[in-house]
Amino acid sequence: MRRLGHHRQHGKQGGVGGRGLLLKLLIAVFVVLLICTLSLLFSATITATNGSNAPSEINVEKLWESANSGGWRPSSSPRTDWPSPPKETRGYLRVRCNGGLNQQRSAICNAVLAARIMNATLVLPELDANSFWHDDSGFHGIYDVEHFIQSLRFDVRIVERIPEIRKNGKTKKIKAFQLRPPRDAPISWYTTEALEKMKEHGAIYLTPFSHRLAEEIDNPEYQRLRCRVNYHALRFKPHIMKLSESIVDKLRSQGRFMAIHLRFEMDMLAFAGCFDIFSPAEQKILKKYRMENFAKKTLIYKERRAIGKCPLTPEEVGLLLRAMGFNNSTRMYLAAGSAVDYMVCLLADIFMPTYDGPSNFANNLLGHRLYYGFRTNIRPDRKGLAPAFTAREEGQTAGFEEAVRRVMLKTNFGGPHKRISPESFYTEFLA
Repeated sequence: MRRLGHHRQHGKQGGVGGRGLLLKLLIAVFVVLLICTLSLLFSATITATNGSNAPSEINVEKLWESANSGGWRPSSSPRTDWPSPPKETRGYLRVRCNGGLNQQRSAICNAVLAARIMNATLVLPELDANSFWHDDSGFHGIYDVEHFIQSLRFDVRIVERIPEIRKNGKTKKIKAFQLRPPRDAPISWYTTEALEKMKEHGAIYLTPFSHRLAEEIDNPEYQRLRCRVNYHALRFKPHIMKLSESIVDKLRSQGRFMAIHLRFEMDMLAFAGCFDIFSPAEQKILKKYRMENFAKKTLIYKERRAIGKCPLTPEEVGLLLRAMGFNNSTRMYLAAGSAVDYMVCLLADIFMPTYDGPSNFANNLLGHRLYYGFRTNIRPDRKGLAPAFTAREEGQTAGFEEAVRRVMLKTNFGGPHKRISPESFYTEFLA
């Protein structure tokens, strides 16, 4: 981010066990949201006037507008000497980006930076298909490859595959040496261990490659490169962009709309240890999934919620929005995690994630919407809201909406703010 008055380049963005439970979760989400909508229709709505300065009121009309930029505007262009990649490469870098689509997106940004650090040629990143969503689209099926390569031509050399070499009149393939990078590896790991293997073998293959480069890097130009990759180079394929825009056009034909990412899915629920709201049979499935994939410790739902580790339930989302002043006329788009969902959420008037720790989808979008023009984000303070929701469940309904508004008035609605570790770099890159 930079202050107004500086030049910047700007480009257009462009089979797991328990499937029955997953289906039940999706059905439950829509049923509860329907109940919430009816609740908004038949319950009293807290309204706010544009000119009110009362500390307990939220100006809903203002939330539909872009947030105050505070004099900042997006910029990811280099501000110091930034030479183009050298003609002579030190070798080829292959990576396998594991996880879901948005975790892979962050990994791609890291792969570009790693190639730049090592003066290496990046081979088009591989996207792991063995993740929760079992999406085998690959890089070519999701992103505009030509745009990706061309937009980064002054930063790093990129090829679609490792070329063959001719030696002693014979064609020979370069076999990449496989390495497992440490999690959040420092730059020094890439300039020593990784680079040594690259010089020795001509190519290295880093797998898995999720969170394998530290976010905290004391080099602003490297961080700007990450931004260029995330917000300019990674543009979805034309058919994805067209479908996304058609959905947004249909939503906008009736006025403004809000996009909500519930993140009420089996992998997240198992990770967070939020079991008590499910039946014994469902809890058994979630606990088994957690034992197989995540840490073994488990806390009851209320304890996890009290420390901000559980997403808001669909019912809590409805109660929160009603307390803030939204009513039954509010149009909502419920997002999952595919590429179309990402674009619709990016273009929505308001975006609300119910869980952003960890949620690569939410983290990327929060920062992207800030970069896109300080579009309003509603980020529920789950820890701050927990006492109000707990009291309401225990029958103490008086003052509930007032308590919710007091908590939410302390949050940031999409404007720039100082990033505090361990907040994701992609959520708020105003360092």
